[in-house]
Amino acid sequence: LLCGGDEKRVDSRTIYVGHRPCPDTVIPSKFCDNRIVSSKYTVWNFLPKNLFEQFRRIANFYFLIIFLVQVIVDTPTSPVTSGLPLFFVITVTAIKQGYEDWLRHKADKEVNKYPVTVLEDGRSVKKESEKIKVGDVVEVVEDETFPCDLILLQSSREDGTCFVTTASLDGESNHKTHYTVPDTEKDLQALTATIECEQPQPDLYKHNLPFLSLGPENLLLKGATLKNTKKIYGVAVYTGMETKMALNYQGKSQKRSAVEKSINAFLLVYLCILISKAVVCTTLKYVWQSKEGQDEPWYNQKTQKEKDSNMYLKMFTDFLSFMVLFNFIIPVSMYVTVEMQKFLGSFFITWDKDFFDPEIQEGALVNTSDLNEELGQVEYVFTDKTGTLTQNNMEFIECCIDGFQYRYRDTQSELDGFTVTDGPVNKLQQKKEELFLRALCLCHTVQVKEAGSEVLADQVDGIDGLLLPQPEEERGFIASSPDEIALVKGAMKYGFTFLGLESKSMKIKNRQNDIEEYKLLHVLNFDPVRRRMSVIVQTKSGETLLFCKGADSSIFPRVRPEEVDRIRMHVERNATEGYRTLCVAYKQLSAEEYAMADTGLREARLALQDREEKLMAMYNQVETGMSLIGATAVEDRLQEEAAETMEALQGAGMKVWVLTGDKMETAKSTCYACRLFQRGTELLELTVRTLEDARLKRDEKLYELLQEYHRKAVQDAPPVKAGVTRSWSTANQDYGFIIDGATLSLVMNPLRDADASQYKSLFLQICQNCTAVLCCRMAPLQKAQIVKMVKNSKGSPITLSIGDGANDVSMILEAHVGIGIKGKEGRQAVRNSDYAIPKLKHLKKLLLAHGHLYYVRIAHLVQYFFYKNLCFILPQFLYQFFCGYSQQPLYDAAYLTMYNICFTSMPILAYSLLEQHISMEILLDNAALYRYQSALQLFCLFNLYSPLSLKISENLTTICFNLERGHRCVLIFILLQIQVHLINSEFTVSPTLLFKVWGQYVFVFFSPKELILLFIKILNGSNVTVNTCKML
Repeated sequence: LLCGGDEKRVDSRTIYVGHRPCPDTVIPSKFCDNRIVSSKYTVWNFLPKNLFEQFRRIANFYFLIIFLVQVIVDTPTSPVTSGLPLFFVITVTAIKQGYEDWLRHKADKEVNKYPVTVLEDGRSVKKESEKIKVGDVVEVVEDETFPCDLILLQSSREDGTCFVTTASLDGESNHKTHYTVPDTEKDLQALTATIECEQPQPDLYKHNLPFLSLGPENLLLKGATLKNTKKIYGVAVYTGMETKMALNYQGKSQKRSAVEKSINAFLLVYLCILISKAVVCTTLKYVWQSKEGQDEPWYNQKTQKEKDSNMYLKMFTDFLSFMVLFNFIIPVSMYVTVEMQKFLGSFFITWDKDFFDPEIQEGALVNTSDLNEELGQVEYVFTDKTGTLTQNNMEFIECCIDGFQYRYRDTQSELDGFTVTDGPVNKLQQKKEELFLRALCLCHTVQVKEAGSEVLADQVDGIDGLLLPQPEEERGFIASSPDEIALVKGAMKYGFTFLGLESKSMKIKNRQNDIEEYKLLHVLNFDPVRRRMSVIVQTKSGETLLFCKGADSSIFPRVRPEEVDRIRMHVERNATEGYRTLCVAYKQLSAEEYAMADTGLREARLALQDREEKLMAMYNQVETGMSLIGATAVEDRLQEEAAETMEALQGAGMKVWVLTGDKMETAKSTCYACRLFQRGTELLELTVRTLEDARLKRDEKLYELLQEYHRKAVQDAPPVKAGVTRSWSTANQDYGFIIDGATLSLVMNPLRDADASQYKSLFLQICQNCTAVLCCRMAPLQKAQIVKMVKNSKGSPITLSIGDGANDVSMILEAHVGIGIKGKEGRQAVRNSDYAIPKLKHLKKLLLAHGHLYYVRIAHLVQYFFYKNLCFILPQFLYQFFCGYSQQPLYDAAYLTMYNICFTSMPILAYSLLEQHISMEILLDNAALYRYQSALQLFCLFNLYSPLSLKISENLTTICFNLERGHRCVLIFILLQIQVHLINSEFTVSPTLLFKVWGQYVFVFFSPKELILLFIKILNGSNVTVNTCKML
């Protein structure tokens, strides 16, 4: 038994099944054990590694330097004042990170200690999972998870197959079929085999070095679950951190919020203020001491050592002393308080009862609490369609056979244009009906649950129905997508029932209750490039038939044009009404055609190199010259309150982009139903259809359309309102943009490299000036490319992606905030998201209420920390003017130590958790409040400088008390100009702020008698005599 590697055996590994002795000429390879390690620390490296990571933060490293300076240099304050707060912050953070890593260790231990069965010396031995070695033969029973990557050697099923779900890997929990190695000896104890396979690589789908004579269908991946099969045996080929699951989960990047990035910028600003204060005080000290008698007063004579010391060294030491004296301007405990606020604040999302869904008995889930405030700044929302905007709950509505429409009712009717007829038109039409229904019963990967007293209702992507009895007419189906179950059930409505697949034999029951049996020869699997799937079956009479179903764009070019004309009208009408459409075709293969196809498919599946390309070529060769039978229409209903949610998001100033793999007509009708497109919206379409022009090449036509749409949506658009600078401007609300995947590829990768940046720039500007954008026929990678392009555009807007399937994971990981929906396409999106919600409607409250409040709270929290420390340390700076710059501390050492840790941290933490400046009900009813808050940009440098300047001017006011009257007038005039500028620059002015600003100058400028006189004048409205004033 030899497996994959290329002909030169490069980058491959050799495995001996059952650890048989290897030849003397071969040095045995060493492979890693089966332990999974997701933890970050060990007992030995926790302390150094954690300290290194914590001191990478600017504030922590700064306070470490200050602490060392206090220890080494004779400073005015004790090292305890800096050391104790730093020790507190480092300890609390280390405990938090250590606890989180302990949970990871605990989860790893559960996986590594899981009991497994291994064949050794002719008997089954129980082992811990971590002790599995490469080459061990492992036994797995039904509903167990594979402990490592295995090659399937033996199955309990007679046909040598097993069924597997891979929900933990790719989110698809459909029952995939895997096959045993052909011609393998049944007695595994007597099996002597060598496996040569490729080195570990993370790609779940594409194997660049496929196994020789084997394919991906023979490889069982760690994390997948055995279903509908009692027992299998497999040989371990990849273990531990070399399994595909481990390789896929190692590279997930950590997202950082805008607040965390801004805090570092704020710290640098305050560090500059600190240095400037130290420089000013050091300079003034030596200027003051340069005067005669000031440097060496009679009561404080210098020692000889002080007289001999270097002047520059003394200046540097004084500079460091002033740095230590003023170092509390940097809030050391802010990081801990911010992390606690985020962590505790995330529980309010989890506890919100409005997010609880009784259908799945689950609520919201927070995977990352570091991004809470990002929910209040979202500018672009990228959403999937199927399962997100729609329910992904398919219902067969109607079908079209040879141009006649069939809609299931109590009485069947056909409608063609304005003609209504009852019953089949003739016997030929009846034969086509039966051929079409047979195609629906045979062309799929649906499985029937094995017989038993009770079966689960239809299972689609991991969503199981209730336990139900299994009457003959109510069968439980298992499928990879709801579409296939809907089509099989649609055929049942018209009298054809799929009974199941056994040993490559498919059985169906026809209208006459006769059992028909077909031999399944080949399955040409569905893929997003071909957008179709086919099966080749053989009847009892020996006829070989190919049945194919797929999107109209992939089927129509492969059938006769006259057949297309009869079906196209129905397909387009159904798509316009929002139905998902599929076309069905067939082909009868002669013995020579089938022999050629069979040989080509087998050779392609056994190819050592370019297997995928060769298979694709064979699929395209076989699926030609077909006859079109008909088309189906399946309804995918909108999610509950989908339209109201999208309308609220647009009202909040967010741009909504729909990224879907569905066809344009269906997606466009969904956008209209969700109110993303209005009746008055002018649609700008950039698709393959609009690029068709006999006069121009495709890239030339693309550039021409981009220029035309840019002129219409950007250049000729009315000017943006004054003061509105963000991308949510409502000046251009009349355009919607539509693009498909093929055209997007031309935009992102034009034929000429010189045009790439120009095409992207035009495309982005057009989209940014449209109300909504629809991207259809999109591959998962293209979704991520779109999100990345917008995220990196001018202004770096905050982006949010929401989806429910494995194909949405790429864009969820790419966006600033990723939202997963607990839908019917597995839980891969939920596991990779930052937040998970049961339904789309919950997104409205998550953003407009929770996001709004989190943004306001964190902005106030961070600005308060900087402001309070400035208030705390500025009097210390002013005090130096009165103590001869002697570095005399104004505060007691205990107060310096506890100020940040206890006295000022707890109140603002409670405020930042519980404050609701606007009730949630009002926030939900007035989406514009979200837009207004985002426009204020609460967390920007201006909002840092405004309280900074305000506090400086307030402290300078105190100096006025020690100045003469004339000097006061000049200084007060300057301060008033500063304050008026600050107030005018504020977005909101409160009476308290006005009273505070103007009142401080009134009491400085006027004497008490003058204030009383002014007050009486205001009350009486008349002149007051001097005697009255004297009496008062």
